[in-house]
Formats: sequence, C-alpha cells, structure tokens
Amino acid sequence: MKPRTDWAPPRWLRVVLPSVLILVWLAAAGLGGPTFGKLSSVSSNDQASFLPASAESTDVQDWQKKFTDSAAVPAIVVIESEDALDHAQLDGLSTLGQKLGDVTGVQRPAGDARTSVAGPIPSKDGKAVEFIVPVADTNKVKTVVADLRQVLDDSAPSGLHAWVTGPAGLTADLVNAFGGIDGILLLVAGGAVFLILLLVYRSVVLPFLVLFTSIFALCAAILLVYLFALWGWIALSGQSQGILSILVIGAATDYSLLLVARFRESLGHVESRWAAIGRAWRAALEPIAASGATVILALLCLLFSDLNSNKSLGPIAAIGIVFSVLSALTLLPMLLVVFGRTAFWPFRPRFEGEHPPARKHVDETGIAGLAGIRGLWRRVGTLIARRPRATWIVALMLLGVCTLGLTQLKANGVQQTDVILTQSDAVDGQKVVAKHFDAGSGSPVVIVTKQADADAVLAAVEQNDGISTAALYTGGGDPTAPGPAPQPVVKDGRVLIDATLASEADSARAEQVVRDLRRTLPAADPSVLVGGVTAIALDTNDTAQSDLLKIIPIVLAVILIILMLLLRSILAPVLLIGSVVISYAAALGVSAVVFDHVFGFPGADAAVPLFGFVFLVALGVDYNIFLMTRVREESLRIGTRPGILRGLGMTGSVITSAGVVLAATFAALAVIPILFLVQIAFIVAFGVLLDTVVVRSLLVPAVSYDIGKAIWWPSRLWSSNLHDKEGGPRV
Repeated sequence: MKPRTDWAPPRWLRVVLPSVLILVWLAAAGLGGPTFGKLSSVSSNDQASFLPASAESTDVQDWQKKFTDSAAVPAIVVIESEDALDHAQLDGLSTLGQKLGDVTGVQRPAGDARTSVAGPIPSKDGKAVEFIVPVADTNKVKTVVADLRQVLDDSAPSGLHAWVTGPAGLTADLVNAFGGIDGILLLVAGGAVFLILLLVYRSVVLPFLVLFTSIFALCAAILLVYLFALWGWIALSGQSQGILSILVIGAATDYSLLLVARFRESLGHVESRWAAIGRAWRAALEPIAASGATVILALLCLLFSDLNSNKSLGPIAAIGIVFSVLSALTLLPMLLVVFGRTAFWPFRPRFEGEHPPARKHVDETGIAGLAGIRGLWRRVGTLIARRPRATWIVALMLLGVCTLGLTQLKANGVQQTDVILTQSDAVDGQKVVAKHFDAGSGSPVVIVTKQADADAVLAAVEQNDGISTAALYTGGGDPTAPGPAPQPVVKDGRVLIDATLASEADSARAEQVVRDLRRTLPAADPSVLVGGVTAIALDTNDTAQSDLLKIIPIVLAVILIILMLLLRSILAPVLLIGSVVISYAAALGVSAVVFDHVFGFPGADAAVPLFGFVFLVALGVDYNIFLMTRVREESLRIGTRPGILRGLGMTGSVITSAGVVLAATFAALAVIPILFLVQIAFIVAFGVLLDTVVVRSLLVPAVSYDIGKAIWWPSRLWSSNLHDKEGGPRV
C-alpha cells in the first residue's frame, strides 16, 4: 500500500504537466539565448557612471557639462623614437594628426580648425611626441581606438613606435578583456560542471539534465536583465555580467543536486517515479527555497551601497538566483520524472523498500545515527561522535591560523594599468608617456572655483609639488598664439582649472595629490571642488570601503532572521552565522597571502572584500541550510545527536559535490584577464571549498553534537522527549 503522502496524479496530468513546463522553459531559453550577444550593447564599464551623486567628483562632472557640450574621452597617441626627432620628422607627423582626426568617432573640429586633435606635442628630450585625440562616440570607444591603431599601423613613419593609450585606450583594452564573457567563460564553467557531475554520479544522462536546468535558468535571467538594462532600470557592467553567468550556473547546479539526491533516495523506497519525485520535491522545497531566499536577500542588501556598481549588482544577481530556484523546482523535477531511473544510467537506483524503524539506526559500534552510512562519512561521523570537542577546536584553530593573513590584505584600489592582466597596448603606451612627458598629461585634475577666487586657487594649485602645470580653462584657445590672451570661460560665476599631474593619473601618488588639494584649496575658496579621472578613482575606492562597513551588518542581520525562521531556533542560527563569518575571514586571509606571495598582485580593488563577503556568506549559509534542515528532520525522528550524525551522513556527498561544482564555476571567472574577477574567482572558490570541507563537515556538526539538543533552544525540539542518550559517547 502506498503511503498517503505519495502523490499519484491522473494519467492526463502526467502527460500535460511535464510537457507544459518543459515547453515554457524551452521558450524562455529560445528568447533569452540570443540576448547573450546583445548584453554588451547595454553594458557600461565607465567608472564615473557608478559613482554616487553625493561624490565630489560627480559634482565636478556636472559642472564640466556646463562649460562644454562635449562628453569626449581623450585618447593619447604617443610616438617614440630611439633618437631625437628632427624638424622634417615633426613636420611629417603633423599630417598624421589630421588622419587621426578624420577617424569616425573622433570629435569634429569647431569653427575653421582643421582638426580637433592636439599635437604633435614634442617631449622635452625630443624623443617622443603625443597627440590628444578626443573620442566623441563614447558608446563605441573600442571601435574608435581600433581604427586609431590601424591609422598608426598604416601611416606612422618607419622606425618609430606608436601606441594609443589614455582613458580611451585603457577603456578599449578593458572592453576587449571582457570580450570572453559571452563565450569562453560559459564554455569553461559548463565544461567544469559537466565533468564533475560525470565523475560524481557516473551517469551519462544526469549531467545533461542538470546542465540544461542551469543553462535554461541563465537564459531566462539574461533575457530579463537585458530588458531591464535596455529600459534603464539597472546599470549593467562587464563585472556584473560575468558574475551573473557564474552565479546562476553554480547556484542552479547546487539546488539541482539537492533535489537529485532526494529523488535518488526516494527511488530506493518507492517504485513509482511520480511518488519519488513527489517525496523529493517536498523534502527539497524548504531548503532550496530558504537557501534561495537567503542569497537573494543578501544580494539585495547591496541596494544599500552608495557605489552604483555595487548597487546594480544586487538586483542583477538576485534575478539570476530567482530563476535558479525556479528551474530547480519546476524544470528539473519534470525532466527527472520523464527519465525516471534512466536518469542515473548505467547505475540505476534499486527499489529496496521503506526506511527501517528509528530504533535500528544504531550501527554495530553502538553509535546511534550511523546505521546504513558507509565510507568517508561514516568515518567522519564516528570521529565527531567520539571526539566532538576536540574536532571542533582543531577545526576552529585551523580557521584561526588562516585569518592571520588578513594583515597582508591590500584592498585599497590599484592603478588602472594593473587591472588588465594580459598584454595591453594602452598599458605599454602609458609607460612611454610617463617616460617622456608629465605622466598625468591627458588626464588632468579638474578644479571648479569661483571666478573671484580663481587667482588664489590657481596659485595654491601650482604650489603643490605633485602638479606639473595648471591653467584656467579657456575653451580651447591657444595662450601662446599672437594677439590678446584668450579669456577663461565663466559659467554661473565659476571657472575651471586644469592641472596636469606629475605622476600617473591612476597612481597612489596622484590620489594623494587630490587629497592634498581637497584639504588645502578650501582656504582660498571654501566652495572649491576637485575632480577628474584621479578623483573619480579615489572617490570610488573610498565609497567602496565605506560600503563594506555598512553592508556587512545588514547582510548578517538578514541571514540571521531567515535562519531563525527556518530552524525555529536562536542558538543554532547564531552558531551558523559565526561559522560562516570566520570561514570568510579565513578565506580572505589565505587569499591575501596568495595574492601577495604567489601571484604577485599589486593589491586588490576596494570592492573585492565586499563582493567576497556577500557571495561567501550567502553561499556558505546555503550549505549549512542543506545540512541543518536535514539534521532537524532526522532529529525529530531519532533524537538530536543521532540526527546530527545521520543528517551529516545523508547530505555529505551531495553538499561536497555542490561545493566542488560551485568552486569550479567561480574559478572559471579566472579565464577573464581582469584583476578584480581573478581575485573574486580565487576568494570564492577557495572559500567555498574551505566552508564545505572544514566548516560544514567538521566544525558545525561537531559543535552541534557537543552542545546536544540545546542547539535547538528555544524551540519545541529542544524541550522534546527525544533524549541524547541515544547519541553514543560524548566528550
């Protein structure tokens, strides 16, 4: 006789339900798949667009728009010779400037000027010249810079070396580095997931079913994200795009593995595939929904960020998790019920009958909860049962040692020339510019001051050792030309001062110059504003660091509330939160040591610790939810300590597999040669493995076993009559 809880749908529903759900997901994939190639058209990697409205550099940008209608981004073309350039060579380079100005996308000249390109400007040593090329078509910077480089290849005099650098050149190379997101990243991540599933389940069919579930979830999420970005509801960047793809594939696979494990277990107890999927779905619903809700709410906490790049990632990634949960709870069950036991071919699970009575969950060693558990998880369970306190103390000490590396963490931003990890024409050109010219040329500090205080502010700017030259903005007039000197442009009683930095605009020295100017210039004009490329990077780093202190407590509070509601306990959630926090600190500590002494990175983006925290804490809690919901289920049947051992044994393989899959998918981010993504890839991949192997397998179950049923305080399970005397030895 079938248990009352088993679902036996009518024949017509067994045909209609799978057909409809699978067709709906096929339609979503069919519509979302083609949008992969369109995401770059609605994506922006402009750092300035992610600053909060309250940032000083944002105010300066708003003032700049009043002084000029152009939003052009400067490209610097630098040409170097081994010997000093003679007059004939300089004259020949003048015609090259005209050709650069004729490139489509370069700002058109105003008035009678032949070109808007400034130059050739010779260096003091006479061995190099530079052109300042204003790129007006900021939506196609990559194409314009590629055309400028082609002009140099075709027209630069022989014997000379040429580069396109500056803000436009660096942006173009950054976009090129993100070019692998749509293809290579998905191929590597999908291949890693497929291979791991093949090794874990030794099934030919199941990896395809799980991978289809993940890819269909990603297609649906991409479609919605594309539409939201197209309508201007969210700001999409290359970083968000890459993280979205990895997060969806990893999360959808994790949720799928939990359902698959329950389905396989149910097939051993019931013959009907529909009864098995019904049991599996009901058992997996709560942990999957709770895990998904935890990650979604943790990601949405990024909406409290002041940095728009962080704020936009929240809803983008949350959309991905929503579709991951939906695909795991709707598409995958229908695929499994269609294939039944064949999904596990050639190792199909056999029907063995119902669970033995609870009293028989004692193995031959007398430890309750380990009956039927074999292999590694039986040995781990035995260790925890016999030495719980020693186990969790050693695990905690190991994590504590790992956290010592936090003292070496340098997450205060890096130079833009260090962001791209592969060869970059713009990075090479920037080094040539710094060698022959004022390193900050082409990316000046922009100062907005009152007209009445302009002379005093200009004098104060020129006194700063980090400033090479400074001048009032005259709208393009040449101050060295014969006749009256051009007058500064005045808007609403304000003038602009352009100050050329002596060091690279994206260097730590340049940022310190901006800090110094912001500290000293208010003495001449209390309303003065300091902005520009360097100020944008400085404000971005400062905002990211303040976001970290603001968002961490919010995320922890949200997750704590969810765990309390899920586990009906206070003590267990507090311990789980503590475990993932120390796991995060340990992962960040090891990562800092690896970044400094293995990879030799110059530092880390200021947003790296925040992104690492959100992903590791939210995803780390996922595995604890998978574990503790099963522990609670078993504890209700056989008591807390036996329930802990049985819950660990029953979820050990699936959670470890899920952790390896998620680590592999995040590690795939490293194929994109961007420093930020490579660092996030390592932190999350290593952190997930650390959490899976040490925290979830040893620390959490050992602490819980040592505490006993008080772990459920103050719920009914804490005060129940299921005593811990079944649990075997206790330290």
